[in-house]
Amino acid sequence: MKGEGSVLIIERDAFMRQLLQETLADFRLYFAEDGYSGLEMARRMRPDLIILEPLIPKVDGFQLCLLLKRDPETRDIPVLMFTILSAKERAEQVGADGFLMKPLNKRELLAKVEELIRR
Repeated sequence: MKGEGSVLIIERDAFMRQLLQETLADFRLYFAEDGYSGLEMARRMRPDLIILEPLIPKVDGFQLCLLLKRDPETRDIPVLMFTILSAKERAEQVGADGFLMKPLNKRELLAKVEELIRR
């Protein structure tokens, strides 16, 4: 299972995108920097997992998660909220399938990504 699958990462911070790219190098990775492009990419690509930072421009990550989970084309794609915010409850309320706090713990992130893709 290791490294199988595609992951759409919606993250505004270039440094964090680079860290995620290095950590998840065995997966097919795609990147968006804002909510609008992330939603369009999710609909078009149907990735196996979406990693979503709530603090993104245009459509914030919580609203984007709601939109993804209400859309028949994207509702079954697991969403992992990955953020500096202590907002696990809010992430659950908008339908996120997983939640991790920054800073990046590579082992924990890999385990969670593989778990969500296996679902």
